[in-house]
Amino acid sequence: MFSFGDAPKKATNLSLNSKVLEMARELGMNVSQTVDELLAAEVRRRYWERWSEENREAIAEYNARIAREGLPLAKYRTF
Repeated sequence: MFSFGDAPKKATNLSLNSKVLEMARELGMNVSQTVDELLAAEVRRRYWERWSEENREAIAEYNARIAREGLPLAKYRTF
């Protein structure tokens, strides 16, 4: 669904806790890469959280239909 890896990088300003930043540098961390990866993960999480909420009613109706009628191709299942 999401493919952030091939997008170009864009410079930005962040305000970070100075002690955390200092420790990250001491540990040899690539702060930009770390923040980018964590931000991408949070964007995915929030996207799916919002999608689930927006589609909550449809999902509930689908689940109720499956509970009532069963899976459409269940007779062809081999497991």
